[in-house]
Amino acid sequence: MPYCLLGESMKTYVEVFVNADGGKASVITERLLEMGLTSAIGEHDFVYRWKDDVVLAEVLRFVDQVQSKLKGTGAILKFRTI
Repeated sequence: MPYCLLGESMKTYVEVFVNADGGKASVITERLLEMGLTSAIGEHDFVYRWKDDVVLAEVLRFVDQVQSKLKGTGAILKFRTI
């Protein structure tokens, strides 16, 4: 289980599940990279590194932006911020 070490910034981890009838994984990846997420290999598909600690309202605003960016792709998303 990942956790934030002393001195590290908070991170939002994103898992993406693609729909066979939806947008291509390459298009979904491109859109997320444009938003400042980095790709990851392992338990999570993408990571967003916050510059400072964040509150729930900021995380929700970010999740809303990701949802808007991927609207119409059929992607199912799972977020985890620590």
